[in-house]
Amino acid sequence: MTRQSVVLIGGGLVGALLARLLAKRGFAVDVFEKRPDPRRIRFVRGRTINMAIAERGMQALRIAGLAEHALLKSVMMRGRMVHPLGGAAGLQRYGLDDSEVIWSISRNGLNTLLVDAAVAAGARFHFGQALTAADIDAQRITLLDENNVQRQHDASLLIGADGAGSALRAAMHLYQPLGIGVEPLGHGYKELEIPAAARNNRFAIEPHALHIWPRGGYMSIATPNIAGSFNVTLFLPLQGPHPSFDTLPDATTCSAFFRRDFPDLYPLMPRFADDYDGHPVGTLTTLYLDRWHIDGRAVLVGDAAHAIAPFHGQGMNCGFEDTVVLADLLANCGRRTADAFAQFQHIRKPNTDAIAAMTLENYVEMRDSVADPHYVAKLELSSRLTQWAPDYFMSRYRMVTFTLLPYAYAYERGRAQNQLLEHLLHDCPDPRRISADVAVATLKAALPPLPPLRLDHTLADTHRAMPLELVQSMNRHARASIRSWI
Repeated sequence: MTRQSVVLIGGGLVGALLARLLAKRGFAVDVFEKRPDPRRIRFVRGRTINMAIAERGMQALRIAGLAEHALLKSVMMRGRMVHPLGGAAGLQRYGLDDSEVIWSISRNGLNTLLVDAAVAAGARFHFGQALTAADIDAQRITLLDENNVQRQHDASLLIGADGAGSALRAAMHLYQPLGIGVEPLGHGYKELEIPAAARNNRFAIEPHALHIWPRGGYMSIATPNIAGSFNVTLFLPLQGPHPSFDTLPDATTCSAFFRRDFPDLYPLMPRFADDYDGHPVGTLTTLYLDRWHIDGRAVLVGDAAHAIAPFHGQGMNCGFEDTVVLADLLANCGRRTADAFAQFQHIRKPNTDAIAAMTLENYVEMRDSVADPHYVAKLELSSRLTQWAPDYFMSRYRMVTFTLLPYAYAYERGRAQNQLLEHLLHDCPDPRRISADVAVATLKAALPPLPPLRLDHTLADTHRAMPLELVQSMNRHARASIRSWI
């Protein structure tokens, strides 16, 4: 029997993982990537935000047979190490214990692992091949290599995993409008580095945490590398009053700003000037599409369909979740790819819209709320409710990061739980003085129990079992009850 051919545009993280999953399912997979082979590129210092592997990404890697290999390239992060200006740093755990952590890994290291694994499964990679056109009717693509040589390739089943600047998305949009919406954040980022300590090549600060220096409208973060260094990212408004990238155009002006606003971070970066002047300002946007596919001929996945900002650490994890759902649907649809693509969008789009919203909310939380006493009180009360009634309460962050519950469910449940926390703290701002019996009774009166947290079935089944209509209606009673308190 002839294997069904798939042409993948984009051999980055999502494209390489999808190639692995499809090749293991028996598809004949060709991947075209405009960049050079990541296995032949030396690491470039400070040129990438590290990736954070959470449970959704880890589950996809387990299905691909790669989770243990990825962990060997990763550093565990237990939580946020918050560095307030003028105060002592403190750890805010992500989960209950070390069974609920996320993992920091370099983009290039993970990409190399995924490409090797996809090739081992039978996928063919073609690097230095940029997509310049896609003839959807003729089912043929045009490619241009690094020597400006143009060629064509048949593509009866075409998948775009070529990121936020997707060339395939642009070609599909020319053929049939996709309803593209782009929302710039108005903030950008600059990449810096804390090198490993010179004396012993060890970490200069606590390695098992994501470090945050929150400063209200802006912040810096640092994520660990297995070599002992940290990738540092400064997030600032692009324009406007000081501080912004407009008012800090070079290392000279920014050095004074760092000495004042990040006095404990600046001494850790001896190459600050070179990094600041040598690295461009990156921009941050959220991408929404009304349509992800053109019948059964072309479909978009990952950032090509729903790019988000990095503030929840879920962009890659969300894209990896896409690959598992899409591979399952394609493997079980026969030749009815139009049905598979339509079902893929139906399952995933409500959830990608939800994580986009939660990501923007998390930016405000990271740069401001983590140092706010009321936020800290809610965090403590959240932890207490988790201990008192674990079947009824789980923080939204834990639902997003450590379970496979649909993002849309986590968003709705999180909003209802936040209103409940506000209600409980309204008359008693100190969570230590809130009675466990009263808090649990209030919680159970307002919210249904949490759904089972199962990992022993496919992601597609998880999402089918909780359709959008249920997600939208499940907390109607809870929200009505909580609104009556506020």
